[in-house]
Amino acid sequence: MSVRTVGDMTIPTGHPNDFDFIAGDWRVDHRRLRRRWMGSDDWDTFSGTSRCTPHLGGVANVEEVHCPDRGFSGLTVRSFDLADRHWSIWWINSTAGRLEPPVRGGFADGVGTFEGPDTDDGRPIAVRFTWTVADADHARWQQAFSSDGDQWEVNWIMDFTRR
Repeated sequence: MSVRTVGDMTIPTGHPNDFDFIAGDWRVDHRRLRRRWMGSDDWDTFSGTSRCTPHLGGVANVEEVHCPDRGFSGLTVRSFDLADRHWSIWWINSTAGRLEPPVRGGFADGVGTFEGPDTDDGRPIAVRFTWTVADADHARWQQAFSSDGDQWEVNWIMDFTRR
């Protein structure tokens, strides 16, 4: 496993083909915590769709997510920095229309880990995205927040099934 230190984070490096698995059309089953930071196990579940297209020979991709039952959509932009061998991932939600700060990282042993600073209700936090690829037709994305960098609360899970 190859890693690099970025700021105070040690994150895995990656390869331009790391996100090839997500290209195409997907059904997405979402589980999102109704209340964060409470130790809650009360999940909101809903379905959606996703379409991801690679660009620039694989060093970038764009994914559009639609969640009609919840009245929002989102856009993920991923780019691979060939010099430092890390992916950067940005998110734009239709309800805010704002490009969120990126998370950075890569894949090691089949798991992608991406971290970065963010805010939740105006409070500074760390955010972690984790990607796990089960097979060519199934993948999982998880989001976790931390207020101290040591303890993490998973608050959103997306299970992808190829359409």
